[in-house]
Amino acid sequence: MPLFFRKRKPSEEARKRLEYQMCLAKEAGADDILDISKCELSEIPFGAFATCKVLQKKVLIVHTNHLTSLLPKSCSLLSLATIKVLDLHDNQLTALPDDIGQLTALQVLNVERNQLTYLPRSIGNLIQLQTLNVKDNRLKELPDTLGELRSLRTLDISESEIQRLPQMLAHVRTLETLSLDASSMVYPPQEVCGAGTEAIQQFLCKASGLEYYPPSQYLLPVLEQDGAENSRDSPNGPTDRFSSEEVEWQNRFSDYEKRKEQKMLEKLEFERRLELGQREHAQLLQQSNSQKDEILQTVKEEQSRLEQGLSERQRYLDAERQRLQEQLKQTEQSISNRIQKLLQENQRQKKSSEILKSLENERIRMEQLMSITQEETENLRRREIASAMQQMLTESCKTQLIQMASEAQRQNLVQQACSSMAEMDERFQQILSWQQMDQNKAISQILQESAMQKAAFEALQVKKDLMHRQIRKQEMISEQRWVLSSLLQQLLKEKTQREEELREILTELEAKSETKQENYWLIQYQRLLNQKPLSLKLQEEGLERQLVALLVELSAEHYLPIFAHHRISLDMLSRMGPGDLAKVGVSEAGLQHQILRRAQELLDATRARPELLKPPQGEVLPTAPEELPEAVRPSAPRAELEAQTSECVVCLEREAQMIFLNCGHVCCCQQCCQPLRTCPLCRQDIAQRLRIYHSR
Repeated sequence: MPLFFRKRKPSEEARKRLEYQMCLAKEAGADDILDISKCELSEIPFGAFATCKVLQKKVLIVHTNHLTSLLPKSCSLLSLATIKVLDLHDNQLTALPDDIGQLTALQVLNVERNQLTYLPRSIGNLIQLQTLNVKDNRLKELPDTLGELRSLRTLDISESEIQRLPQMLAHVRTLETLSLDASSMVYPPQEVCGAGTEAIQQFLCKASGLEYYPPSQYLLPVLEQDGAENSRDSPNGPTDRFSSEEVEWQNRFSDYEKRKEQKMLEKLEFERRLELGQREHAQLLQQSNSQKDEILQTVKEEQSRLEQGLSERQRYLDAERQRLQEQLKQTEQSISNRIQKLLQENQRQKKSSEILKSLENERIRMEQLMSITQEETENLRRREIASAMQQMLTESCKTQLIQMASEAQRQNLVQQACSSMAEMDERFQQILSWQQMDQNKAISQILQESAMQKAAFEALQVKKDLMHRQIRKQEMISEQRWVLSSLLQQLLKEKTQREEELREILTELEAKSETKQENYWLIQYQRLLNQKPLSLKLQEEGLERQLVALLVELSAEHYLPIFAHHRISLDMLSRMGPGDLAKVGVSEAGLQHQILRRAQELLDATRARPELLKPPQGEVLPTAPEELPEAVRPSAPRAELEAQTSECVVCLEREAQMIFLNCGHVCCCQQCCQPLRTCPLCRQDIAQRLRIYHSR
């Protein structure tokens, strides 16, 4: 955010004009006018109030500015107590001060073309006010206190939203000119308001129960009072008693101007120091940014170095872990081999025991055979069993000792692996804690530096954002302009291309002779008539003979399909009007009336002579001219035209399928002909559209 908030300053030219007008008003022998118009002011400066109060100015002109209020802070309306003319038109005022009645010397008040929504009630205290102009504002009503303006001669309330005048306005007997919008008035009525000021005053006096007198009988005291004030203000008046006070005030004002100039110099010095401080701050910010970048680079390098060491340590630990796993696998393999050997030895012992048993059995059998005594056999057997048991016990003890030794060795290896893993984990945690401490230190240092630089950086960032926003807006506008220009160029190119294509088509069509073209369209029309659907032909044959003869007589035989499709009879025609025929498809107004008139005449004749309804024998109904016989060849190049297929002149893609009547041109497809109202070739109005169906 910016360090100091400044309002939008006026332009250099407006500032110079303000200074010139203020200096001109302070010169010795200057007139009683202070003109600070067209200075792009958002509020009246304090110096203007002081100048009006000290130099007793009579006229204050502040029009064509950006004022939103008449009275700024720390100013009083009593400073304008001597003002007689106050011109505030062409501003943005939304309200006048509530204590504007303190300007008792005010004679002319012009607030035209502002945004006032109401007038304060204290305006009735302006007893010397002669002209009040509130034209082109947002006023909806006038206060009743306007009736207290005993000197008011001109009142302009036109171009506003006022619809009613207060009855108290009848007490203003000096009112000569009242300007208002008579068309929007409700009270008095519009006809009274349109009759003029005198009629309005008479109406208000009558409504208030007062007797109307012309303003000329009341203007003399006002004019005398004005002349007396002018005489007092003239150079020959009694102003000597105020000379000493004026000199004293001028001395004070000169001292005030000197102090003001001194303050201005101090302000300039302060701005210069502020600018130097900003430059130093920018340099410090740049240095801090460079230091921060260096710290970040060192932290980054240290972090990369630590990560590299950690990765190397991790690889070493992984290799050690793999080595220990290999040793464990080897020991387990050796133990499993030993156990396998023991199992094999047990199996061999079982086999040996079985062999011994078999031998024992053989021996017993042999002893029995050899008549060995039972006691000797038992002793021998006991000794053999004891020796076998002793041997088995020794072998089992050996296997137990081997198992205990392998288990102890395995436990030692596992404990060594666990201790090495725990040691490596401790070292890894210690390295991580060191790295975290370094990172915390670096982050705390960066946060401290960023907190110190935050205010200045935000100020600079806001300025940059404003510049970037303006640049972005300009870029967006330029891009939109470029896109619009490219689209316009493309549309112009397409337009010229279409025009050239249409010109080529028109030249091709105009190149044909008129006779050939007429014959060609007649032949096409005859073909269409010959290719009518069977249902339509049957409907046409079902028409009344007199109706067919009527249409042929009026040269409207091309409407036969329409009458046959809608099954219109003479009786129906007697009940139809021109609008009904237009809805059916008969577009010519004269033809509509002729058809209706002739149908009525035929109906009247048939009622008188019913035998007219029967068609005479041997009568041949008129039909469209048949196609020329083979002996007589038409002038149009039939073979060429049949071989060629014309394309739509609108889309230039599909085949032309529609005939426009009455011109007879075949130049559009069914999709493109719907929105058309005139023929694209001859620009005649399209009365009817006929579809062409090609026979395959």
